[in-house]
Amino acid sequence: MMIIFTLLSVFAIVGAIGMISFYQPVYSALSFILTIIALSGLFALLNASFLFAVELIVYAGAVITLLLFIIMFLNIKDEHLPNEKGRFLVQIGGAFFLIPLNLVILKAFSDLDDRELGIITGDFGTIGSVGKELFSSWVLPFELISILLLVALVGSIVLALRTKNDNNT
Repeated sequence: MMIIFTLLSVFAIVGAIGMISFYQPVYSALSFILTIIALSGLFALLNASFLFAVELIVYAGAVITLLLFIIMFLNIKDEHLPNEKGRFLVQIGGAFFLIPLNLVILKAFSDLDDRELGIITGDFGTIGSVGKELFSSWVLPFELISILLLVALVGSIVLALRTKNDNNT
């Protein structure tokens, strides 16, 4: 079990590094798929079957397919991409900036006892437990997010129609 966890963790980290390192957007999206699949495997190791399925179906299936479709539809060529001089220096600087934060987090987790984590329960990640938590403790944020998404949808339609009307006149 520890070997599978280590392997999935390495895949997730390599995919995340590839996502921010690749110059071409398609390669970044493919690296993002690797990260999402590795994270869904980690959910499967936690016996969180609902989160595992959602991660694969919604994120790896729908969102990444839409992202790849948009990237290919836009047909971005190398000359259209920005010239990012010193990009790797910024990434290395950001990594060094985050090292102290990561050390604090690792120290905090190493001090915890397995019983204190409380993540291994019989119904962790099941449909019932996620739904019960979502619609009891998180019902207001859930409804606010749905309203925000509705406003964004209406706004994008209005902007698209206004742009279409401006081009016709």
